[in-house]
Amino acid sequence: MPRVVFMCGPAGSGKSTYAHDLEAEGFVRLSIDEAAWAAGHREQPLPEPVRRAFEQGVQDRLVELVEAGSDVVLDLSFWSRRMRATYRELLAPFDVVPETVYLATPRDVVLSRVAGRDGASANAVQLDAGTAALYFDHFEPPTPDEGPLTVLGEQ
Repeated sequence: MPRVVFMCGPAGSGKSTYAHDLEAEGFVRLSIDEAAWAAGHREQPLPEPVRRAFEQGVQDRLVELVEAGSDVVLDLSFWSRRMRATYRELLAPFDVVPETVYLATPRDVVLSRVAGRDGASANAVQLDAGTAALYFDHFEPPTPDEGPLTVLGEQ
């Protein structure tokens, strides 16, 4: 049975760093940010129709990989309970129960990291301070009733 890991946390929490570690262990890493970067998008947030198209591509690829038996780490924010439920529903027909890894990084650390981004890569896309704060302040932390959950402190 393939393993699927949801990286969960606001921008700057350390999701991509952790996801790269899982990738080094053999997981396939999927990222909307990297798909958008590869297509030439250098600013976030993406316009909603563009974001939806990239997310659909990630979902389609996720299904292909799970059907092939590959372990997958989804390097997304999974910022809302609803988003996490949508992806769980997508995986249910394959009897895959995803694991959520929540990066509970403090607000000041997250905002400092985002402020220090240089815009040189998909994982260093710059956000204005208001957007970064909005992302953090509207983030819905996962709870154990959503399924397997690992909570990690500052990353």
